[in-house]
Amino acid sequence: MPWGEIGAVLAVLVLLSTLGHMWFSIVEGVLGSLKRLLGRQRPIVWHTLPPEQEKKENKDV
Repeated sequence: MPWGEIGAVLAVLVLLSTLGHMWFSIVEGVLGSLKRLLGRQRPIVWHTLPPEQEKKENKDV
């Protein structure tokens, strides 16, 4: 394969990667705004501690 063809293949791969990243960002932004509009307004908690235990542990730190 000549150097020109290798460069062209690499350029196409970089272009596809960039477009894929842009597409992912757009879709994630749309989904995030839909979740914000349709979902509940409370923040999502990633643990199962009751609120009183959480406050007690935060005071100890």
